Amino acid sequence: MRNVIIVGSGCAGLTAAIYTARANLKPLVIEGNEPGGQLSLTTHVENYPGFPEGVLGPELIDNMRKQAQKFGAEFKAGSVTEADLARRPFLVTAGPEVHETRTLIIAAGASARLLGLPGEKELLGHGVSTCATCDGYFFRGKPIAVVGGGDSAMEEANFLSRYASRVYLIHRRNEFRASKIMLDRVKANGKVEWITPYVIDEIRAPEGLVTGVRLKHTQKGSFRELDLDGVFVAIGHDPNSMVFRGKLEMNQNGYLIPRHGSLTNVPGVFVAGDVQDHRYRQAVTAAGSGCMAALDAEKFLEEHRD
Repeated sequence: MRNVIIVGSGCAGLTAAIYTARANLKPLVIEGNEPGGQLSLTTHVENYPGFPEGVLGPELIDNMRKQAQKFGAEFKAGSVTEADLARRPFLVTAGPEVHETRTLIIAAGASARLLGLPGEKELLGHGVSTCATCDGYFFRGKPIAVVGGGDSAMEEANFLSRYASRVYLIHRRNEFRASKIMLDRVKANGKVEWITPYVIDEIRAPEGLVTGVRLKHTQKGSFRELDLDGVFVAIGHDPNSMVFRGKLEMNQNGYLIPRHGSLTNVPGVFVAGDVQDHRYRQAVTAAGSGCMAALDAEKFLEEHRD
């Protein structure tokens, strides 16, 4: 019988593990398909408080993990495949093992959608990014591309124009899903150049760093080359919440909905990080929500000793 099981091992899950372990709750952390979350795919993090020279994403995650282990958190590899939240204690299945727990903290994160191009995932942190606020600063004075047609893509294009010498906005159609106000803002931005209707056919990175892309016209099938230093993919995120569908309240995009603080519609189940946050998606906000979930779980256990 566990006091608390934490699903996910990114910033939110590891912060929750640190706090619950320090409270002597002996948490079990089920790491998930991407141990360390999206931060483990980031090279240099310059906006996490306390690191004036910046810190490598994997290093930050490793330090958080060691801190949680120091206080007694236990880690298991694998992903949750089933969760019975209709009974108490809850039953959580991960691989061949079934665990009982009094409380559950879901910090499973969200996965950025990628274009599906060869070598794309390997280039994350080496010229390919899914987070403008995380990586925009590294492209000062350099030409970059933003791929997407929704509000997120418009927001990222505007934001990145502060740093980049040129922002190429690439979209597969001539029409955009983005709201008119967002489109108007980008159209008024002299540093953004629209390239439609095109898709990226290939990312050039001969020495492991992005140097350009090959574009394909979606109607004519013709190709063109574009020299640039970065590709920002802004086609959305998918919260890793599928296993909880029909068991917990979520919005139409699958993001879990907290009711009070981090508490869900099921007493004893708490959420933290990107699995419930489609707006901020920052390491520091994920860590903060992990702290909230841990404190809420600790209070819940104190109030429900019986």
